[in-house]
Amino acid sequence: MTAGLKRISHKKIKILLLTMITLTLAVIVAVFIGYRNILNKPDIPVSSFKKDAPLALDRIRQTATKNGIKEWSLDAGSAYFNDKSNRAFLSDLSVTFFLKNGRQVNVTADEGVLSTDTRDIEAHGNVVVKSGDYRLNTEKLFYDHRQRSISSKTAVKIRGQAFDLKADSMSFDLDTSRAALNGNVKGIFNENFQL
Repeated sequence: MTAGLKRISHKKIKILLLTMITLTLAVIVAVFIGYRNILNKPDIPVSSFKKDAPLALDRIRQTATKNGIKEWSLDAGSAYFNDKSNRAFLSDLSVTFFLKNGRQVNVTADEGVLSTDTRDIEAHGNVVVKSGDYRLNTEKLFYDHRQRSISSKTAVKIRGQAFDLKADSMSFDLDTSRAALNGNVKGIFNENFQL
């Protein structure tokens, strides 16, 4: 009987030790993974969170392509997403539009909204549009993804090497590179201006 008890207790001790070792390893792995996730998360400023936002990010970059060709690339300092309206609310917005002729149109703004379903973009607050030697300033700008056009219904100022223009509103077709100015259009042209 004594030999039988020794075998049973020896088996119980082995099982107990294996269980303890397995549990200890599981705890160590869980702590390691949790600590690693904490280290890999960027610091997200509290100001970038909105009360009803299910998702907030400190930095965001998105590129829209069609048939493998880049149409635009967007960067923002922070973003929060609203699933109900399919919109991303952005701060420190920067968008680069790629034209068919190889040129680029760069837009910067304090804030913006990206419609995640249509890919339309609204920019507002100190909006600056640059393309080559041209610079446009306005307070609000809208990009229509389906039409591939940008427009502003607020006053615009456009400056180039040979001219300064002002208008109440404007639109620009990114595919044809044609601009239209509307309402109280005023301008100054210097001697280097050519049509």
